Amino acid sequence: MRPASTVAARDTYRHGDLRRALLEAGIALARSGGPQAVTLREATRRAGVVPNAAYRHFNGQQDLLQAVRSAALSSIAVAMEQELSAIAAELSPAAFAKASLRAVGRGYLRFAFTEPGLFRTAFGTGPQQGQGRSTEQAGGSGLDPFQLLSLALDRMTAASVLPAERRDGAEYLAWSAVHGLAMLVIDGPLRGMDGGRIEAAIARLLGMVEDGI
Repeated sequence: MRPASTVAARDTYRHGDLRRALLEAGIALARSGGPQAVTLREATRRAGVVPNAAYRHFNGQQDLLQAVRSAALSSIAVAMEQELSAIAAELSPAAFAKASLRAVGRGYLRFAFTEPGLFRTAFGTGPQQGQGRSTEQAGGSGLDPFQLLSLALDRMTAASVLPAERRDGAEYLAWSAVHGLAMLVIDGPLRGMDGGRIEAAIARLLGMVEDGI
């Protein structure tokens, strides 16, 4: 007979609840330790179930990790949307377009600096299944981080701020610049930079992207 405590722990979950509990455990593991910390065994331990129970909802560790990556990307999108929502609606189309580009970059960077474990997980190396974008990677708008960046660049073209002939592929240039600063600060030689200097670097980088894109 199984111990009563094990039965009680497993009976706590109704249909669908265990997947959510395992995903939340995986997110907590990623937050504290990055992608390498996300394991099915530890997630099931935190959820209070036996390891085999996880296989009803995830095919294996990589499946759980991919779900956590999607959740992290969704959180990045939400951070970007929060910055976008703060833009004054009465701005001219050109000013609004420029502010949109700066907002998505600022949201991306601030998420990286406040949630480095989840940021590393979102873009970590290693096998990634189902790399195509999905609603699980989106924020409240239904758009994922890449799509939010694309929308900001489309606004710049529509407002005649970004010439149409330079629009193609602009996402990759802007993304590379912003992601590079994020990695230098959280995992590179800029670790330990004080907050004031980080804010100054963010402002200068976003201005450089806006002017150079």
